[in-house]
Amino acid sequence: MSRRLLSSCSWCGREIADAEIGRRRRYCRQSCRQRAYEHRKGLAGTGIPEDSVVLSAQEAADLADRWFAVRCAAEDVATAVAEDADHAELAELTDRLVGLAKDAERLR
Repeated sequence: MSRRLLSSCSWCGREIADAEIGRRRRYCRQSCRQRAYEHRKGLAGTGIPEDSVVLSAQEAADLADRWFAVRCAAEDVATAVAEDADHAELAELTDRLVGLAKDAERLR
């Protein structure tokens, strides 16, 4: 029985379930692989490092908004803990926090 390893797509950040043997997958699907290739070729000759992440102003604003939502959710968890919230409420708040964090780690 082979174990599945979880990693993140190098382009979009989605989780990738990968087999333990063989080369690790870097992309979750062919379209992400193609976008990464186009990105690398677009940077060729510019002096910008190949592993750079270039975001539009809108993408950067969206990313900042997602991280703000994560911070707010973390503050909600801290407040609930300080107020001795019950297990069900804490579980709901932490589930929301984890979901927002997963969304926030996407760069695109």
